[in-house]
Amino acid sequence: MALKATIFKATLHIADMDRQYYADHSLTLARHPSETDERMMIRVLAFALNASDTLEFTKGLSTDDEPELWAKTLTNDIELWIELGLPDEDRVRKACNRSDKVVLYTYGGRAVPVWWDKHHSKLARFSNLEVIDLPAEDTAELANMAQRSMDLQVNIQDGEVTFTDGDAVVSLMPVQKLP
Repeated sequence: MALKATIFKATLHIADMDRQYYADHSLTLARHPSETDERMMIRVLAFALNASDTLEFTKGLSTDDEPELWAKTLTNDIELWIELGLPDEDRVRKACNRSDKVVLYTYGGRAVPVWWDKHHSKLARFSNLEVIDLPAEDTAELANMAQRSMDLQVNIQDGEVTFTDGDAVVSLMPVQKLP
C-alpha cells in the first residue's frame, strides 16, 4: 500500500525589505513520504524569498517535468522556475530552456562543493540561472520549526533571512554562487 502525503499548513507573514515586498500568504504543503522536514522547510524558504501573487507549489517530487515552485504568466508561460537540491545538468538545462528565470537552491552540506565542482562550468553558460547555496547548519535549524500548523514571520534584509515562530528564531544567509 502506498504511503500518502502529509499535509502541512503554514501562514507566512513576509517582510522583504530587499524587494519592498510585504504580504501574508496561507500555504498548504503536501510533504511526500520520502521528503524530510528540512527539504519541506527549504521549500517554504524558497517561497518566502521569491514570494509573489503568482508563485505556487507544484506536484514536486512526484513529477519529473515540474519544479518545486513556479510562477506562470496569464498565457501559461513559465516566468520563474525554482529547483531544490543538487540536480543533474540535463534537468537544469531543460528548466533554463522552458523558463524566463531559474533559481536553484542547493543544500546538503559536504555534498554541495563536490556537486558544484562537477557542474559549475557547465551551468555558467545559462544567463537566466541563479544558484544559491543554503548552509547546512541553518537548514537543519529551520527543519526544527516544521509543524503540521505553522505561523511564521519571515524578515528579509540585506540578504539575511530570519524566521520566527513565536518560540524560536532561525537566521540564514543564503550564498549566491551564480551568476
